[in-house]
Amino acid sequence: MPFNALIIGSSSTIAQAAAALFAQDPDCQRVFTVSRTPANLFANKVTSLLCDYSDDSIDTICHTLTPYAGTFSRVLICNGVLHNEASDESASSRMPEKKLEDISADQLARLYRSNSIIPMLWISRLLPLLKSENAVKVAVFSARIGSIADNKIGGWYSYRASKAALNMLIQTSAIEYARRAPNVKLIAFHPGTTDTPLSKPFQNNVPKDKLFTPKFVAERLLSVLESAPVDQQAAYLDWNNKPIEW
Repeated sequence: MPFNALIIGSSSTIAQAAAALFAQDPDCQRVFTVSRTPANLFANKVTSLLCDYSDDSIDTICHTLTPYAGTFSRVLICNGVLHNEASDESASSRMPEKKLEDISADQLARLYRSNSIIPMLWISRLLPLLKSENAVKVAVFSARIGSIADNKIGGWYSYRASKAALNMLIQTSAIEYARRAPNVKLIAFHPGTTDTPLSKPFQNNVPKDKLFTPKFVAERLLSVLESAPVDQQAAYLDWNNKPIEW
């Protein structure tokens, strides 16, 4: 069945790999990408939209997409940060916190903004565009580290908390979506450790068979979306389509 795809936060390597896969799918009519800079993907199907992720900018993008309401069956919300691009001299303040003394209000606020607030703004603003008689699958990039049940070693306070908050927002949104747009499935997706700039500082301790390429993760993500049932409930799934405890 013909469909359109929407990829938000499309400057990430996983998002770009997913966009390329959508562009190759004969059933996918158009791929809309949203990012701060133009998407690095040149295909006739791809329409690149610029957004600074302010409230007004998000509203403008949604208004632009209004003519395509009801045609999206795949949506990826890929926004998120783990560490910033500060200089080496300030590396201790930009990396995930290892102890309580590393906590700062600025770091907490910055990660909540990127990892929780911005994805939630999209979930809230997209609802009118996603109402459809057909199944719509929405994957929001979360992380296993956001699982409260799975937290056994501590640390990484801001990142853990911001992803846990995102998971709660997804769960709560799914309850309202079930009433107002019942054919939409919301999924908190854990991509695993992927060979991206985000994970580069932390790859030394990752086994080679657990460090995934962006293309592999994109392929797994599209497979997860394909098999997910539209059951008016949120799901928290990893790259291998295995459920994660909230």
